[in-house]
This record gives sequence, C-alpha cells and structure tokens, in this order.
Amino acid sequence: MNLVIGVDIGTGSTKAVLTTTDGTVLAVARRDHAPSLPRPGWAEMDAERDWWGDVAKVLNELTSTHPGDRIAAVCVSGLGPCVVQTDEQLHPRRPAILYGVDSRATVEIDEITAQLGADEILQRCGKDLSSQAIGPKLVWLRREAGEAWRPQDRWFSAHTYVVARLTGEWVLDHHTASQCDPFYDIHTQGWATDWVEQVLPGLALPRLVWPSEQVGVVNADAASATGLAEGTPVVAGTVDAWAEAFSVGVRRPGDLMLMYGSTMFFVQVLTTPTSVRGLWTTSGVERSTHTLAAGMATSGTITTWLQDLTGGVPFETLVSEAAAVPAGSEGLVMLPYFSGERTPIYDPLARGVIAGLTLRHGRGHLLRAAYEGIACGVRQIVESFEEAAGRPARIVAVGGGTQGGLWTQIVSDVSGLVQQVPAETIGASYGDALLAAIGVGLVPPETDWARLDHTIQPDPSTASVYASLFQTYGELYPATRSQVHRLARSVESSGDVADVEHGAVG
Repeated sequence: MNLVIGVDIGTGSTKAVLTTTDGTVLAVARRDHAPSLPRPGWAEMDAERDWWGDVAKVLNELTSTHPGDRIAAVCVSGLGPCVVQTDEQLHPRRPAILYGVDSRATVEIDEITAQLGADEILQRCGKDLSSQAIGPKLVWLRREAGEAWRPQDRWFSAHTYVVARLTGEWVLDHHTASQCDPFYDIHTQGWATDWVEQVLPGLALPRLVWPSEQVGVVNADAASATGLAEGTPVVAGTVDAWAEAFSVGVRRPGDLMLMYGSTMFFVQVLTTPTSVRGLWTTSGVERSTHTLAAGMATSGTITTWLQDLTGGVPFETLVSEAAAVPAGSEGLVMLPYFSGERTPIYDPLARGVIAGLTLRHGRGHLLRAAYEGIACGVRQIVESFEEAAGRPARIVAVGGGTQGGLWTQIVSDVSGLVQQVPAETIGASYGDALLAAIGVGLVPPETDWARLDHTIQPDPSTASVYASLFQTYGELYPATRSQVHRLARSVESSGDVADVEHGAVG
C-alpha cells in the first residue's frame, strides 16, 4: 500500500497527517509553538527550531509507527508568506519574519510604491504593497544586514525552508512567489526581473515550481533527522491557507474558502486574474490558475487573549456564556484590530476598540462581541469580493474555529452567508497529502478528497439587529482612527518598549 505524508507549519503548531491514496487518515502528529513578538508590529519565529525542528519531530513520530520506506511522497505547506535569510549551509542569519502580521517594513513599502508607482504595482502584481508583501521585508533585511548580506545568501518562506532541509533544493512555488510583491508578475506568472534589479540589484531568486511538482528527494542528513527513507520524493507545497483550500475542494471558479484560525483568511478561485485595490490576486495551487484573497490580522488570537485575561477560565465556559448573550451583545461593539489590520483597511497602526461597555457587561459579552466584530469584518471583505469577482458560488468554512458552532453561526447571521463545513477538518496538512499523491502520480490531478458534513444557514431573526450593528461597526473605525493612531505611535516611541537584541538562531 502506498502512503503519503502531508505536513503543515502553522502559526501555533506544526501538524502532520499520514494517509492512503484514497484520503483515509492513518495517523496524525502535532507539535505546538508560538511566534515571538519582540516589538510592536514585529512577529518572528525561529526557523531552525520552530520550522525544521518541529517538522523533524512530527515526521519521526509518524515514521516510528509506519516505516519510512513505506512512504511514497511527502509535501509541506506553511504559514506565509514569510522570509528567513540563510547562508549556503541553510543556517538562518536571524529570526524569520512572518507574514502580514509583521508590519515592520512600512517605510520600505512607501519607498517602493513611490519608486515603481502604486497603479503599476497593482496592475502587474495584482495587489497594493502591504505588510503581507515579501519585497519590502527583503529590502528591510538587506538594510539591516548591510555588508553582511552576501550574494550567496538565500531566502525562504516557511515550507520552502523545510523543503531545502529535506532535499537541498532552493525552490519557491508560484503561489508563494506571487506574494513576493513587487517581484512577481501575475500575468506572465514569472519573476519580474526588471523590478527586482531596480529594487534589490543582484538579489538571487529561487527556481519557480507549481505546488504539486516533485522538486527533489530526501537526502541522507534529512533521512537521519526525520525517519524518512533516503530518496523519498518531496513535493513543493505552498502557503497553508491555499493548501487548506485545496484540501476541501475549493478549486472551481467561484469557490470561496473562509478559514477560521488565529487569523481569518479568504481564498476565492478566479476565472481570470484581476487587480482590485484592497484585495490580493495571486497565482493559485493548480497550474496556471489564479485566486483572490484577503486576510484579517487577528481573529482566533483574540479569544485566546480573552481567555488569558479572564484567568484561564475553560474555553467551553466562555463559549457557553457568549451563547447566552443576545445578538448584538447588549450594545457592545468590538473592532478586532488587535495587531493592526490587513484587509479591508490595511492599517498597521489600527488597534482594538471596544465601544459601549457598561458595568453589566461580562466576559461572555466580550467573547460574543469579539465574534460579532470578526463577523462584521468578514462581511466587509466578502462584499468586496462580490464587487471584484461576482457573488461566490459556494462558501466552504474550515479551520479550528468551525468546531463548536457559535462562531460560524454568528458569521452566517451577520453576513447572510450560507457556509458548508467539510467532514475532514485536519486542514492544510490533508491538502498537502493530496498534493504529494498527485505530485508523484499516485492519483490523477483532478482527484478530490473533500466530503461535506453540514451546512450553516443564517438565522433570519437576527437580521435587523445585525444590520444595525454592521452600520455601527463600519462607522467606528474612521471615527476613532486618529486617536488610535496617536496612541499606537505613543507606544512605539516610548522608552518602555523593549529593544530586543537578535543574535544567532538555532
């Protein structure tokens, strides 16, 4: 029997799944980790420990029960787009910089936009430069490194760093490359080498591949570290949200995935590439395809913050209390911008706002208001998708936040969306396993393992309450923006903010 392994490096954990070629799950493994937040607007991880180290551990766990020589292929996805700079021996020179939650490169975003032109970047790259883009972070890294940046240095996202450790190959899949703005042209689906030379002359570029392509085989060192057999085929993989969309069958034009996790993420398959200010057009998972995407900066992380704030009360208790609160949280509205915000406002200085607090509000009100605030953000983004590409034909809800039902029900109630929830909720690693099977020819490219579990319908009795709440939500950010920016800048300039020194990692 041929077996395949999919591995996903997430923001909060690394997960791996071992499956047969018909999608039957035989074993799973997990290791938890967390990003470092050393300064306001910074989010980092230790690539050696948190990416490669955790992947090696979960692979060892799976191969200890199913010998490595029975594994036909492995594929890795990861949080992203991220960037870590390494030497030729793949030793990271500093902590890895995370995706859009890290907003350190704001100066570089402004400089590159002025250099190349905002409209030109939007048309060629499919989106405005933002904290999600890798190009400005590479410029930031080059400036920080100065003379220490060597021509032979390489740069990776999370999953491509692990692919390099497994195989020695330096590759980047087309989807991840399409988030390396302004260095990738979504129309030609290749590197924009002229802009690379204008912005970062001499920058070395990895070989471009599609997520389902085999890119190499497990080398001797990686075999020793992971338990995989030397020579095991390795498939390229991609960013976790796109691997998860692939896992639940979001592959046809009009399909939209809502991913409930640490952040809220959106991926919709397009018929043709488009350029819409405020949204991200990218290359897709399958060859020559495109997707429209968006992401909120903080979602599930707010619930963790609230649980910690209330003394570690069991999460089930918090959810039960929130479910008992009526729609509208009895006059409470929350802007979920606790780490700035990506879509739809693209404001790294945005911050969380809780409006309407009274002495009668409790922790259940706060959790419900958090869910309702996130749901209002979802509605704003989906309405933007409708304007750009038409109303989604099908919406699939995925991620850990789909468990329990309250959060997803509130999103349907606030937005009016019907959501399908799949039977298999393992996530991106399940999509990786399918990509691995496709990549080595064990199953046809059109194979789909997705199965529907249930559908969430909006509750019409809440419609008028949520229409009013949504209006208030939309008015609250512009009404408080200048004050919130002033507060954010006061923290950034305060001498009380820790200035963390970064040494070698590993």
